Amino acid sequence: MAEWAAKRFWKDTVVAEAQEGFEVHLDGRPVRTPAKVPLILPTRALADLVAAEWEAQDGVIDPNTMPATRGANAAIDKVSIQHAEVADMLADYGDSDLLCYRAAHPQELVARQADLWDPLLDWAEGALGARLETRTGIMHAPQSASALAILRDKTHGFTAFELAAFHDLVSLSGSLILGFAVTEGHLDAEEAWRLSRVDEDYQIEQWGEDEEAAEAAEIKRQSFVQAALFYRVVN
Repeated sequence: MAEWAAKRFWKDTVVAEAQEGFEVHLDGRPVRTPAKVPLILPTRALADLVAAEWEAQDGVIDPNTMPATRGANAAIDKVSIQHAEVADMLADYGDSDLLCYRAAHPQELVARQADLWDPLLDWAEGALGARLETRTGIMHAPQSASALAILRDKTHGFTAFELAAFHDLVSLSGSLILGFAVTEGHLDAEEAWRLSRVDEDYQIEQWGEDEEAAEAAEIKRQSFVQAALFYRVVN
């Protein structure tokens, strides 16, 4: 993204139809990815979102304010080239899913995890056909190979743009099931994020909130919400 460290040089930002989707044009010239390939977007909704990010730039271009553009760049320059590797990496979260590793104590946290996380595992069994089992403690215990195979196949079924969004949903939450709950429309992004923070929120209740940790968590929350929006506009 270093080549973006420049001031705004265009006046007009428009969305134009392309042969295989949509493009964003700056003064009539199509935007390209950092790898210098055409930034072809699969839906008009995504193109409008990307165009709005470019139009909002004032002075020095700041990629940190352009999550949809960055997601599209990642989908084209990285995920499309390594689709199978990215899908496998994300599917591996199923074998160590956040929702499956439970506290042994205190009882209040044990009950809270069960109340909030058990329904999601039940949902995954019904909606995805994969049952993941809970464990007490942090020691790894493998999940059913058949359940993991189902989740892996479903992960491989995402397009490059969908997988780019799914990457952030899973890696930021630590949960393959939470990622699917968002993409399947079972949870909205804010609720899914809240459910990924059960342990952290409990610790904050006991010991108070660390300002630096809170700032880092907020950045991750915003990225999670942006990933959910990205997924929605590519469909």
